[in-house]
Amino acid sequence: MWHIELSAQWRIGPDREQLQDASTLLALLAAVQAGGSLAQAARELGLSYRHAWGLVGQAEASLGQALMLRGRGQGSHLTETGKRLVWADARVTARLQPLLASLASEVEGDLGRSQRKDRAVPRLHASHGFAVARLHEHLSTRQVAVELRYRNSLEAVAALAQGDCELAGFHVPLGEFEKAAAQRFRPWLHEGSHRLVQLAVRTQGLFLAPGNPLKMAGIHDLRRRGIRFVNRPEGSGTRVLTDLLLQRHGIHAREVAGYDNTELTHAAVAAYVASGMADAGIGVQTAAERFGLGFIPLLRERYFFAIPSDGEHRRMLQPILTALQSASFRSQVASLPGYEAADTGRVLSIAEAFGD
Repeated sequence: MWHIELSAQWRIGPDREQLQDASTLLALLAAVQAGGSLAQAARELGLSYRHAWGLVGQAEASLGQALMLRGRGQGSHLTETGKRLVWADARVTARLQPLLASLASEVEGDLGRSQRKDRAVPRLHASHGFAVARLHEHLSTRQVAVELRYRNSLEAVAALAQGDCELAGFHVPLGEFEKAAAQRFRPWLHEGSHRLVQLAVRTQGLFLAPGNPLKMAGIHDLRRRGIRFVNRPEGSGTRVLTDLLLQRHGIHAREVAGYDNTELTHAAVAAYVASGMADAGIGVQTAAERFGLGFIPLLRERYFFAIPSDGEHRRMLQPILTALQSASFRSQVASLPGYEAADTGRVLSIAEAFGD
C-alpha cells in the first residue's frame, strides 16, 4: 500500500537565483513567537543556539529587515515582519493542506491500482473537517485504503448521487436551522437510495481576536462599522449556516464588510483572523483553539457520511464502518475541542435523521 504526503515549501532569497529553503527558519520563528526564547526554540528543533542565530541573521541580511528583537535578560521577540512571516506560513498551510491531502490520496490511488488489480478502493468525498482528517489518519495506520477528496458539502452529495464516490461528507445544524439546511441536500439524497452514518456532533461559533478587543458579543456585531469579516465559499455548509444566521438577525450581506472575502477551510478562516487580517469569522471550536482565538458558540451540528442504501453490506465499506464504530476512533474524535462522539458510527435512515 502506497503512503504519500505532499507539502508546500518556502524558498526565500534576495532574488530568484539565490532562493533557499526556509522551512526550518519559519519553524524557528514560530517557536520563538510561542515561547519568547530563541534558545528554547533551538532546543525544540534540535538546533544549536549558534546555528539558530545564523539562520535568523542570514534571513535578515537577505530580506534587509529585522525578524527578531533581542533584549538582554528579556528573551526574544519577533518584529512585525517576523510575525507576518509566521502568520503567512500558517495561512498557506491552512489553505493548501486539504488540497495537498486530496492530491496525495489521488496519487496513492493511481499508483496502488496496479497492486490491487481487482480490489476496488472506496472513494470518500467530504467537506474538510478535523474529524474527517482524523478518520483518514486512523484508516491509514490500519492499512485501510480510501481515496479522499475534499469538496464542499453540496459537491460531495452530488458526487454520491452520480456514482462518483461511495461516501459523501456533509453537515447540518441542530435546532431551528436544521430543516432549511437539510432541504438543500434533498435533490441528491433519497430515502430509498441512501443511508447516513454519523461522524460527530461539533460546535460552530464566532472566531474573534484573542481577548476580544472589539468587545463583540454575537452575530449582530458583524454589521458594526469597522468590523472585518472573513467568510466561507458559496456551497460550503458553513456558508449556508452564516447566511441563515444573518437572516435571523435581519442583516443583509452588503452590511457585512468582508462578506465576499472567503477562505476554504475552518483552519484557514482561523489563521486569517489570528493574523489580524479580519476581526471575525465562523467555524468550528477546534480551529479557534488551535490558533488561540476567542470563540463565541453559536450552535451545534451533526456531520454525516451519506452512503448507498446497501453500503453496510458492501465489502469495500465494511472496514471503514468498523473503524467509525470502534472505541479507539470515538476516543480520537471526542478529544477534539468542541466535538462529541457518543453516536459516532451510528447508521440512520434519512427519515430517522431528519424526519419527514
